[in-house]
Amino acid sequence: MTTPVLICDDSTVARKQMARSLPDNWDVDISFAEHGEDGLKALKAGKGDILFLDLNMPVMDGYAVLEAICKQDIPTMVIVVSGDIQPEARERVKKLGAIDFIKKPVEKEQVAKILTDYGLYSPMAISGTEGSPGTGNTSDTPQQSPSKQKITQALASMGQVDLRDCVQELANVAMGQAADLLARLLNVFVVLPIPKVNYLEVSELEMALSISTEDNTYSAVCQGFIGSGIAGEALLIFSDSSFTDMAKLVNYTGEINSQVELELLMEVASILIGACTNGIAHQLDIAFSVGHPMILGQHINVSELIRSNAGRWKKTMTIEITYAIENYDISCDLLLLLTEDSMDSLERKASYLLAS
Repeated sequence: MTTPVLICDDSTVARKQMARSLPDNWDVDISFAEHGEDGLKALKAGKGDILFLDLNMPVMDGYAVLEAICKQDIPTMVIVVSGDIQPEARERVKKLGAIDFIKKPVEKEQVAKILTDYGLYSPMAISGTEGSPGTGNTSDTPQQSPSKQKITQALASMGQVDLRDCVQELANVAMGQAADLLARLLNVFVVLPIPKVNYLEVSELEMALSISTEDNTYSAVCQGFIGSGIAGEALLIFSDSSFTDMAKLVNYTGEINSQVELELLMEVASILIGACTNGIAHQLDIAFSVGHPMILGQHINVSELIRSNAGRWKKTMTIEITYAIENYDISCDLLLLLTEDSMDSLERKASYLLAS
């Protein structure tokens, strides 16, 4: 019996990775959705007895989808697949009805184990495959099973993946790892965005930033990184209004002066920059050498920050991640600025994603 499976994720790379991670001999009919609203429509059309659901998506995120499934009593079994690996994220989706949680990047063996554990798939129920024992075909040429052919056809219908899509998914996974570290250290829940990836001139950088540039001042630190032909700078822009709540979280009770603010800024930068760059490097199977962190400015507006450092950056691929901590007035922007001459090396290293 064919099982309708829906994969709901805004990333083309992630949708393809998830489809490729399904058991080759599982008889499925695969559908795809790029955000939660489309996912709900597909579920109501009967296209998802089993739903593999991302959390961070535009239009409607995974949490909202789970709530809608519960309220509308939509018959489906949900397995969340996300780069947000914070302990509380796992707890929240389970309370909302998800049967399990898979962290990105997806591992084929883990998918098969979860499906088997819940009785959704049996490794012994192998679809007939030409050239395999018991089929009567003695050809030495390996043939795809009908189930595998369905998955291959579904993947082909999605088209090609470009470098920007790859980098966004790499950043999504690395972002989640950094948030998990921060959440565990501070015992908080970090609200995660969808990473933004763009090719920008320095003159466009300020306009592209998500953070407010009016009436607010910021402090910023940067740290260079290089490895395997890929180089860039990580820039953390921290809102000055966040220092009071950040001091509370680390149990600091003294006067918050410029030196304390600097120490708090460096602490947050160390966590987020380190975890993000390490997460990207690990996925690309490389290692980054990092420079010493450098203060770019304290208590200045974003226009002044960008203008005074314009000579450091030219045309660049920019990854922007805006972190916020739930129930606290704490927010910051992490920018990864990759040099233009890194693109060829980055594309080679990400070729396994481009080919997926």
